[in-house]
Amino acid sequence: MTTVPAGWAVAAAGLLGLLTTAAAVFDGVLTARAAGARSSGLGTPVWEVARLLRQRRRSTVAADHLLWRIGGAGLLVMSLMIVTVVPLGRWTLFDLDVGVVWFNAMDVLAWAFVWLTGWGANSAHSLVGGYRFLAHGLAYELPLMFALVAPAVAASSLNVGTVAAAQDGLWFVVWMPVAFLAYCLGAVAIAVWGPFSPALGADIAGGVTAELSGVDRLLFTGGRYALLAAGAAFAVPMFLGGGAGPLLPGWAWVLLKTVAVLAVFVWLRRRLSVLRPDLFMEFGWVVLLPAVLVQDLVVAAIAVGKG
Repeated sequence: MTTVPAGWAVAAAGLLGLLTTAAAVFDGVLTARAAGARSSGLGTPVWEVARLLRQRRRSTVAADHLLWRIGGAGLLVMSLMIVTVVPLGRWTLFDLDVGVVWFNAMDVLAWAFVWLTGWGANSAHSLVGGYRFLAHGLAYELPLMFALVAPAVAASSLNVGTVAAAQDGLWFVVWMPVAFLAYCLGAVAIAVWGPFSPALGADIAGGVTAELSGVDRLLFTGGRYALLAAGAAFAVPMFLGGGAGPLLPGWAWVLLKTVAVLAVFVWLRRRLSVLRPDLFMEFGWVVLLPAVLVQDLVVAAIAVGKG
């Protein structure tokens, strides 16, 4: 694994921006198709960005503007921090020995940022949305953490590049399907996406986004798409063999796999029903968490046997 100079962080941010834009465009196309619109939906993200840039920021009485703005922009920053440990073929920005733990640390920040967005507005609807997200977080966080334990145990390392290299010949997703599913659920949940979007529910006037407007809403919405892209990118070295693949160079395979996973994440938004936080909490603790722990036990037994 080759660590590139810090200046390449700009290129990494640009690449994440392209993936984020692609996710927004694909979502716009699916939205237009579902609504039966005459337009293709390809330009929807462009018009929405232009609209929000023109819109004046609103504010509520006694809002905590600092916390509110930190929460709104935090998801975008968090996604940028995640991709710093994702290897692009044999290149990476940070070759951390604890790269897997780094992802978990960034993932937990979503709790703080979404909550601050709901709290800082000093609005009842926003606050209820923040509580809904925390309820979902209580259900998905532990399964997500234990899902990442499986590939780390199999590779005997917390280094993301080492985990990717350990999948030579057989991707971890093949014999760790439960861990992969739990990871995907967690990656979608931290983006407040699809079935995990009650925090943005129409029944509470948009929840945590109820009082967001202008650039603030643009940053929060863009951060959600960016987190989907970052979550898809991190799945590649952890479960999908990293840059392994025929003919093409490793970096190309990483991008292709990331785009494929990201497309599935976006597509599933309209294919899965919204999950009530209380019901998903019961499922997460009674079904999902024990299933992931059994998966970890199986992986550990196999790893010990090989060792």
